[in-house]
Parts: sequence; structure tokens; C-alpha cells
Amino acid sequence: MKKEIRIGGFGGQGVILSGVIIGKAAALFDRKNSIQSQSYGPEARGGASKSEVIISDEEINYPKIQNPDVLVAISHEALLKYHTDLKRNGILIVDPDLAHMSEISEFIEKNEIKVYQAKVTKIATEEIGLRIVANIVMIGVITKITNIISVDSAKKAIIDTVPKGTEEKNIKAFDAGYNLDFN
Repeated sequence: MKKEIRIGGFGGQGVILSGVIIGKAAALFDRKNSIQSQSYGPEARGGASKSEVIISDEEINYPKIQNPDVLVAISHEALLKYHTDLKRNGILIVDPDLAHMSEISEFIEKNEIKVYQAKVTKIATEEIGLRIVANIVMIGVITKITNIISVDSAKKAIIDTVPKGTEEKNIKAFDAGYNLDFN
């Protein structure tokens, strides 16, 4: 089993932290091989940002993602920039309030992409009361849809990574994403 995940958005959305948590969950707690890399624009907030994670049961020989199995787009710009790299029959997870798929509907249909829409920013704001935990809500969504990391490991990695004193809110955010119904 080898899975490649690309999370794209803009600075300030917690894109990099999401990749770090997923990679940590896989490597430290699920005991799989994992590599996480990141890139972002020169702007501290608002610039393009992406985090990539490769998770495998076997040795990972090349640390860069060419065609991810999973693309998570939490900005429209990220969706437009990265959707063409997604593998045929890949998984696309978007926050539909921030990334609109009408421009790529032909690509989705042609490549038989499985699309999941999760209003993570709205959930973070309305259910948790903190917009800043939208990335943690998204980790819950990614965990549920892909099963790439275990729920237990995801929660351990969140607790191990987020600032002390915020663990409870972050676990609540994860649970909110994980408990979404996609049927």
C-alpha cells in the first residue's frame, strides 16, 4: 500500500500543519513509512501553500508526488492549479464554499474522480466556534474517506502537535469532520 496526498490552499489555513499531522500519525503511531514535504509562497498569509504526504507500507524511494491519489483543495486557486495531477479514479476533497468545481467538471467526469464536498470552514466556525481549526476538521474528513491513517493515530498526532491547551477543541474539530456523512 502506497498513497500520496496533496493538500492545497493558501497561507493561514493550516495546510502545512495538516500534512505534518497526517505524516506524524502514519509514521509515529501507525508505524508506516511516511514523508511530508511542503511549499508556500513568499507571503506569510494569503499566498499559495501546499503540503504533500506519502504513506507506504514499504520503503519510499522518491520523496516527491507526481500524481496524488488524493487531492484536498481548500482554495479555488489550489483546485485549479493541482487538479490535473490527480490520478485517474483519484479522490478529490474540497470545501465547496472556497473551491468551486464547475470549471473542472469535464476533468472530473473524464477521469472518474470521486468527489467529496466538506464545508470544513463553516463547520469550524459554526460548530467549534473557531475558524482556525478548519484544517483539523479536514483531517477528520481525510481520515474517514481514505482510511490512510487510523482514527487513534490521527488523534494522538493532533494532541502531540497542536498548542497545549487547545487539544480538546482540536479533537472536537477532528470528530466533527470524521462524523460527516458522505452517503
